[in-house]
Amino acid sequence: MRLQRSTIVIGVAWLLFWSLLVSVAIEDYLRDGGTRLWQPVLWESSSMVTASFLLAIQRRFTRRYDYLLAAPWRWFGLQALFLPIYWVAFVPIAFGIRHAVYALAGASYEHEGWVATFVYESLKLSSFIGLFTVMVFGILSYQQLLEEKLRAEQASALLRQAHLQRLRQQMQPHFLFNALNTISSLMHTDLARADATLIELADVLRATLDVGELQVAPLATELRLVRGYARVMEERFAERVSIAWRIDDAALDCQVPVMSIQPLLENIFKHTVEKRRETVRIVISASRRDKLLVVTLDDDTGTLAPGAPPGVGLSNLRERMAALYGDSASLELSPLAPAGVSATMTVPCAS
Repeated sequence: MRLQRSTIVIGVAWLLFWSLLVSVAIEDYLRDGGTRLWQPVLWESSSMVTASFLLAIQRRFTRRYDYLLAAPWRWFGLQALFLPIYWVAFVPIAFGIRHAVYALAGASYEHEGWVATFVYESLKLSSFIGLFTVMVFGILSYQQLLEEKLRAEQASALLRQAHLQRLRQQMQPHFLFNALNTISSLMHTDLARADATLIELADVLRATLDVGELQVAPLATELRLVRGYARVMEERFAERVSIAWRIDDAALDCQVPVMSIQPLLENIFKHTVEKRRETVRIVISASRRDKLLVVTLDDDTGTLAPGAPPGVGLSNLRERMAALYGDSASLELSPLAPAGVSATMTVPCAS
């Protein structure tokens, strides 16, 4: 595909170049009082056919050295090796065509002596071939630059995908460990609740399987996973947590990173619910604002420790959001008055 594209571009440029020469030759011929327009057309066309034939030969033998485009002097030096072929072959072929056509028309083609003709045509042709070679170099270099950019973008995309996959795989055993720890603690106090929680965990794991290897999923799919996790944790911390859901239906089709809300909820349980005996009220809300999806998790008890490093879940989520959205997404933790912490995740939503 690359060779075909560059060949078409070079071919079109060559035709335009020779069309310009034919137009100039016709204008000069008419200015000198000529009446047979086929003659200037023949002169330039014979030159074009001959030069095209010789250029095709040159390109065929030099195409394999396009890797030298990064070293221009070597590439141009290789092209210059073909100049003697033009000097030797151009005049016999081009002037042979002219003599033949003139003879068929019952006329005689007159020109300077052969030595003067060889010298003049060789100098002129060297200039033309030199200019055209510079143009070819520019076209091929630009084509190569585009291909290198494409390869770099593809490599970057693969690296980004691998990075996201690693981060996501990091979260799955982290979540599973916490859920199994919850079930283990319940087994010593309430076997029925432990069994019910195990069923809830199975539903959560099914939800993770539904998203397969996806990095993003609709908010509706993500909420299925989060609600399952919330039910597991509500079983463990019965009467110590109350969760309210305020989800705007218009936001359900927005794409979010897979397992993005769950670590925010887990953070509340780990740093607030586990450390308190009173009921912690949590409000999980999601809404669309222009072309953004805003997901907020508020609790009415937690505190922010100044300078405390973020945990695995938050660090992981921030890395994934940066890889997926760059600067167009954000995750902020802020204190609430008189008490509590608000976690706000904002991601683009174009659906």
